[in-house]
Parts: sequence; C-alpha cells; structure tokens
Amino acid sequence: MSDATLQHINLSGSADYVAALDTICGSAKHNLIIFEKDFVNIGFETATRFEMLRNLLLANPNNRVQLLAHDTRPMSQYCPRLMMLLRQFGHNMFIYQTPKHLQNVTEPFAVADDSQFLRRFHFDDTRGLLGRNDVEMARLLKSRFTEMWQASQPSSSTSTFSL
Repeated sequence: MSDATLQHINLSGSADYVAALDTICGSAKHNLIIFEKDFVNIGFETATRFEMLRNLLLANPNNRVQLLAHDTRPMSQYCPRLMMLLRQFGHNMFIYQTPKHLQNVTEPFAVADDSQFLRRFHFDDTRGLLGRNDVEMARLLKSRFTEMWQASQPSSSTSTFSL
C-alpha cells in the first residue's frame, strides 16, 4: 500500500483513540489543530506526547499547534508538560477556549497537515475514525475548526502571561 493511499481506520475504545492521537500528533509536519472537551486523560500529560509536539514546534518556526477546548482549566492542572510547551512556544502554539454558545458542540477532532484527521462521534463515545490521506474530510474539519476558533478566545487559565 502506497503512503498516499486513502485510509480509514475505525476506533472502538479509549486506548484506540489515544493511540490514534499519537499517530496524528506524530505524523504532523507543519500544523496540528485539535478540538477536545478538556484534553484530560487522552495522553497530553505524557512525555511521549510532549516530545511529539515539541519536535513539531522545533522543526520549523512556521509550524503551528492550535488547541481548542470547552474547558481549559483542567489542562493547566493535569497537563503540566503541555503548559511548558505553551510557555516555550507561545509564538506558534495557542490554546483557546470556546464561548458558551459553542458548548453544544460535542464531537472532538484533530487535523494534521490538511490530510490526516481523527474524530470521535461524541465526547462520551469512545468510537471514532482515523483518516489518512483524506484531504476532503480534513478540509471540512479544518473549516469547522476555523469557524469555532474565530468565535473563541485565548484561555486565561493557560495564559503564558503572569503578574
């Protein structure tokens, strides 16, 4: 199978989803966007995920990581490595929080380099889909992310500024 072959892999549990997030984060070469409820218990507290994101951000100063959450407070409490990355790479890593009118969006997803995607059907559902080399679906999810991002604000609980 060629590297450019369209692939869809069904996910059936939490472990599959965390592994798929590792795949998405590890495959990103230029940009990574992720929308989640709060980023807790899905691998963002691990050294492995820290290294993947760090390597992406170190590879090129134009690389970007954009994280969007309904609730960012747990990130600052349970994901200290993520907060270290934000402090170190505040110029190309961003964490935003959705406003109240978007709190009804319940389908988390991630897109890497405009061709790889990961999505779950609901925050409370461990089933999902990992797509590789699917530019059309990645573009659709990225468009949705952009709309949500534009309506959102930088998170005060994960701010890189201190008094």
